[in-house]
Amino acid sequence: MPEKYAAVVAGHLCLDVIPDLSRSSKEQFERMFLPGRLIDVGPVAFSTGGAVSNTGLALHKLGINTALMGKVGEDIFGQAVQQIVASYGQHLKDGMIVDPQVATSYTVIINPPGVDRIFLHCPGANDTFTAKDVRYDILNDVRLFHFGYPPLMRRMYEDDGVALTDIFRQAKQRGTTTSLDMALPDINSPAGRANWPAIIHSALPFVDVFLPSIEEILYMVRRTVYDDLLGQAGGGSILPLITPALLSDLSRELIDLGVKIVGFKMGDRGLYVRTAGRNALLRMGRAQPSEVSAWSDRELWAPCFKVAVAGTAGSGDCTIAGFLSALLRNMSVEEAATAAVAVGACNVERTDTLSGVRPWDETMLRVASGWVHLELHLEQPGWRFDPTQSLWISR
Repeated sequence: MPEKYAAVVAGHLCLDVIPDLSRSSKEQFERMFLPGRLIDVGPVAFSTGGAVSNTGLALHKLGINTALMGKVGEDIFGQAVQQIVASYGQHLKDGMIVDPQVATSYTVIINPPGVDRIFLHCPGANDTFTAKDVRYDILNDVRLFHFGYPPLMRRMYEDDGVALTDIFRQAKQRGTTTSLDMALPDINSPAGRANWPAIIHSALPFVDVFLPSIEEILYMVRRTVYDDLLGQAGGGSILPLITPALLSDLSRELIDLGVKIVGFKMGDRGLYVRTAGRNALLRMGRAQPSEVSAWSDRELWAPCFKVAVAGTAGSGDCTIAGFLSALLRNMSVEEAATAAVAVGACNVERTDTLSGVRPWDETMLRVASGWVHLELHLEQPGWRFDPTQSLWISR
């Protein structure tokens, strides 16, 4: 096990079970899932899922020396998780917490072409993950600590998120830069009914980099807006209804809580990024940008790259891995946003969560070779398109 890491990724971990639905079209899929129907599918793929796997192993594949902290049981699924993780590097399973008293979490991913994925999820061991499961001693020299999916981990959202706040407080005390990703809970579950505004307000003063999807953060802190957008979308995606003005207002609220870098994952509309001022960035910890002034008070939007989409499982996590990899490599904020959508685009070219992720140099070469972006039109005063970087920039 390496003695020193650049990054530690902790939080949600599960086994993903992914049936191959590539034989069906979007229209066929919408007609197939009926009671009593036998559906002919391809082989099943097994992979690890959750933030620990998707973001952690993506960071590893991108060349970042990474430690993983996830919790599994001693059951067959737990053994499979450890075997898959070890296939990327034997040391990567050393941070796993194995609890014989719990069942390993698993997710069945329904992921047909042209349709956003559907998850059938059992939280299992993730519901027992506590602040005591984090190896804080490792964080003393680590540059970045990333935690993912607290809405899918009962101890993280109960009691108004006291355990989640404790984890980030202890990580910050060790000088590491902290990063947080969320997940959208089932509205009818205990997580869906948790006091998310209180949880967010408690944890974010200790979070440096906050990278939720726009749907997740709207659900948690702007529920009325979220419900209104859902109504306008008529059952479809709310992403086309999201305006730069809404993103600017929401990101400012989060920065006022103490976050230094806010990134909203926007699906096929790309990644929106906003940063705090110079003095705030200087308090980021060991992964703060080397050119703090160039990162401060920035607001930009990176469109996605054009690819043939095979599946979207893990795309948000890989987007995060691309962004954090660039941050750890002391790249500019523009380069970090571009790297994020590049790694996310590579991910969706495969049906599983990780096989599409390419080595860092290969990914950057693909970007530099003229990889085409999807068109993104922002009609908002104060925003301009920079053709040299293929980014929309506000400030």
